[in-house]
Amino acid sequence: MNIFATLGQDIVRLWNDYASMYLNGIWNTLSLAVVCTIVGCLIGLLCGILNTIPYSKNDNIFKRFFLRLVRILIQIYVEIFRGTPMILQAVVIYYGLPYFTNQAVRFHSIWLCAFLVVSINTGAYMAESVRGGIISIDPGQTEGAKAIGMTHWQTMIHVILPQALRNILPQIGNNLIINIKDTSVMSIIGFTEFFAIHKNVAGTTYLYFPSAAIEMIGYLTLTLISSFILRRIEKKMEGSDTYELTQDDMLTLAAGTYRLDKKPEDLVERNLEGGNAK
Repeated sequence: MNIFATLGQDIVRLWNDYASMYLNGIWNTLSLAVVCTIVGCLIGLLCGILNTIPYSKNDNIFKRFFLRLVRILIQIYVEIFRGTPMILQAVVIYYGLPYFTNQAVRFHSIWLCAFLVVSINTGAYMAESVRGGIISIDPGQTEGAKAIGMTHWQTMIHVILPQALRNILPQIGNNLIINIKDTSVMSIIGFTEFFAIHKNVAGTTYLYFPSAAIEMIGYLTLTLISSFILRRIEKKMEGSDTYELTQDDMLTLAAGTYRLDKKPEDLVERNLEGGNAK
């Protein structure tokens, strides 16, 4: 009990002395993770759409060459940024870019470099998620949209993407939670996020474990709140799964048209009433 009491006292003392630093680190971590997840999703969305543009032998040779080149470049981008650690990507971009450009290009803002690294890394993962989400949609919907004269982009925007985004929403949430934790590697280039604050405080006070305990509680709180919000959004987008055959119009009865009933108990009452009427 004395050990836990001592640990609690150290944690309270650290929080009282360095609360503003910890909170600033939490804010930097959360803002970087959220912004980079949004930008990464946009990058992945663009790559996923470009990766799924159809072409055939009957198309113009320049169109086929351009689409093949785009897909090759996207594949190289995805493989490089998914196949290497984010910490090395940060080192290469922040320290390596000025080296290879003979000091012509240098990041004067650590924020900008961290934003670029995390966004590009997230975009590489989201590119494959978006591609998979688009492919998962029934091809018949694409064929139906083209049959009524819609272009590829119109089909994507109005028919495919609304359904694909709902399918990949869990992956978007997963990437947000990963970014909340993985932004800690940005401390390698001097970005003052949550984990960097821990290293500074622990190096000053030599209270490594109490400071680490504060970090654990902070990261766990951020991820739990994010998971709760994302589950609520997913549940909102799912809607109701209770359907009944529309019987108000006899012309639609033969077509097998279905209507969403948001209250399952209403469906039960309707069926009972129909049975009693007979």
